[in-house]
Amino acid sequence: MSKNKAFLISLIATSGVAIGFSALSYQKYKKQKKIESYQKKKKKNKTIPLRRTKFIRDLATKRVNLVLSALQKRDPDETEYLQYVSVVTRSLTPLLMKDLKYVEALERLIEPERVFTFRVAWVDDNDIKHINRGYRVQFSSSIGPYKGGIRFDPKMNLSIMKSLAFEQTMKNSLTALPMGGAMGGADFDPKGKSDNEVKNFCHAFMSELYKIVGPNCDIPGPDINVGTREIGYMYGMYRKLTSQTNGALTGKRYNWGGSRVRTEATGYGLVYFLEYMLHDNNIPLDGRRITISGSGPVAQFAVEKLIERGAIPLTMSDSDGFIYARNGITLDLLKKIMYLKNVERGRLEELSQIVEYHGNKQRPWVVPCEIALPCAYHNEIQRKDALNLIQNGCIAVAEGSNISSAPEALKLFKQYNLLYAPGKAANAGGVAISGLEMSQNSIKLKMDPQDIKMGLKGIIYNIFEACRTAAQQFGDNDFDYSSGANIAAFLKLANCLFDEGII
Repeated sequence: MSKNKAFLISLIATSGVAIGFSALSYQKYKKQKKIESYQKKKKKNKTIPLRRTKFIRDLATKRVNLVLSALQKRDPDETEYLQYVSVVTRSLTPLLMKDLKYVEALERLIEPERVFTFRVAWVDDNDIKHINRGYRVQFSSSIGPYKGGIRFDPKMNLSIMKSLAFEQTMKNSLTALPMGGAMGGADFDPKGKSDNEVKNFCHAFMSELYKIVGPNCDIPGPDINVGTREIGYMYGMYRKLTSQTNGALTGKRYNWGGSRVRTEATGYGLVYFLEYMLHDNNIPLDGRRITISGSGPVAQFAVEKLIERGAIPLTMSDSDGFIYARNGITLDLLKKIMYLKNVERGRLEELSQIVEYHGNKQRPWVVPCEIALPCAYHNEIQRKDALNLIQNGCIAVAEGSNISSAPEALKLFKQYNLLYAPGKAANAGGVAISGLEMSQNSIKLKMDPQDIKMGLKGIIYNIFEACRTAAQQFGDNDFDYSSGANIAAFLKLANCLFDEGII
């Protein structure tokens, strides 16, 4: 019995006087004391989590800074890679605050498993010998065999290659297919080269690459300046060197092991993701004026799908400039562009007689629009381009190319509340269909094109849901699809690393 209760009973018994402390009054008194005690504890506990949250945030930030500092010391000249890792890492802060073990996973993940560079010696049509540098960054195989494109670009270097390989790893994680991440290519410029010269280079490139790729190890595919023609030349050399006809590459033509819808997949998937993002914010796609950069397969089939959905695509571009159809690109104009680019391998300037053309390497981001779809090159939207888009009324950006937007542009998108779909999520359609092509090659069967189209749409929807769910669970903005994509992808990769142990 408590002292208070004993005292009250004693007082009532000895005096025989009701002093207001009846049994009922005592129960009320006791209840009030409990409420006051609970409120004190609640107030105290409210302060402790805030202090603890700040402590964990500071600790997570300190450990992340140590990881980034170590990376900076190890690779001080890899500006693009350091920049990319920093952007991704900052978006992971909400997850790292939940459990600091993920900092360890981050430290392991940002170091590629293997990096290869090699000499590519080839001969042009004038019998002049040339030397280029080839790359293959096998970034992570924790989820499955390495999977990623081959890119030919005279500006290519190891820093850019590692950035793209990391991006590919995150993208493949989002697809939920058993694929690791990689990226390869060379500092070769195919522009102005004859078909025979491109073939000579592809054969020379594969004569080195074949040593480190294969259907159960590393499966390269197409990327910028590498399409079915280049994949064909490389696959032919691979088959000659290995005496094997297997799924060592994706992006092949349908009649020798390729998949239907592969060429269209990235562009179609981009529009699907855009639709889901707009729908999530109660914005219709129909009638929206849209600027697109690039004029390769991604841009081509994004424009085709946009026209089908009732949107108004305004621009397409190449490295020399862009075309601007003020009333929208029509299917007839699109067919001309596709023939020019895919068959004649010409420049958009050649269409200046039938559509408005802006040369001098101008970009289409000066054109007023509601939505922008960069489908050309990494970091193609710089800060000034982002300002142009914002000032001209743009409300959403969805990336058809990898790492399309520079960090300064991303800050502006966030500051002005633009809807933003990162490339690792929005352009995952191509690698998703490549994953299905890998499956077809393994079982030696073909899938029905309609099943593939439905599979593509389902995969893109699942990616969108994963991004949105992660944003809602870990972020302070339910519509931050960029952070959601990074967290969802990283979480799967990190958990795989923990399951497999320190290797």
